[in-house]
Amino acid sequence: MAAARPARPARTAGSAAGQARPATGSAGPAGPGASVLDAHLAALAAALLPYRRAEELLARWGGELAHRLAAGGRLLVAGNGGSAAEAQHLTAELVGKLRDDREPLSALALHAETSALTAIGNDYGYDEVFARQVRAHGRPDDILLLMSTSGASANLVAAAHAGREAGLRCWAFTGPAPNPLADACHDTLAIASPDSQVVQELHLVSTHVLCEYVDRVLPAALAAAGRTTPATGAVGRTGPAVAGAAPAAGAPDPAVRAGVEVVLDDGTGRQTEAG
Repeated sequence: MAAARPARPARTAGSAAGQARPATGSAGPAGPGASVLDAHLAALAAALLPYRRAEELLARWGGELAHRLAAGGRLLVAGNGGSAAEAQHLTAELVGKLRDDREPLSALALHAETSALTAIGNDYGYDEVFARQVRAHGRPDDILLLMSTSGASANLVAAAHAGREAGLRCWAFTGPAPNPLADACHDTLAIASPDSQVVQELHLVSTHVLCEYVDRVLPAALAAAGRTTPATGAVGRTGPAVAGAAPAAGAPDPAVRAGVEVVLDDGTGRQTEAG
């Protein structure tokens, strides 16, 4: 494995460059004797105030992701434990849909490749389980999104370095910054909460908001990529005709001629066509 290049300073959002702390006062942590639910909701409410500053970052990410996917790029995501579930939730929203029907978008959850993951872990060590897949699947201008509540998972940091070496755009969802993963990525959404459960809950909110922005920008992104059907304005893949390819929906098949075609045998073994 080639030595990782020094990472450029990462930009963060959602925690004032990682320095914000949970708010106190009426939205602060619950006092002594609070129920489990009250304590949890108080921690979530404290994190929501600085989290509102993530709006601009998520809007920018959604627009960039829409344009890269529309141009044929791919999103690679990964996480450990609960963050793995969050990452797989994101790919499900893109390959499937968030709310309204649209064409599927290419997104892969690297931790869901169980045979590859266990083989790599067995042969190269667990720190390499994502980095090796990034080197295999990632292409320049793809996007790599890594999720970690701590921002300190060695296998995710290694994946970020591999992604940057391969020319991918690297983003992270983390807990409070600064942290090693935020430093290794181009951009980071850092949740200002010491509670990993609250961090994961706002990562899920971020997933839904990110996908909402992707869906809003996608029609324009597809049109910019030349993938809008001219006759109807419907979204779809267009481009040069490929031999053997099926015609677009509603378009005539050039291999089929209109009218009636009759094949005649004139008794000499020769066939002639009429129609």
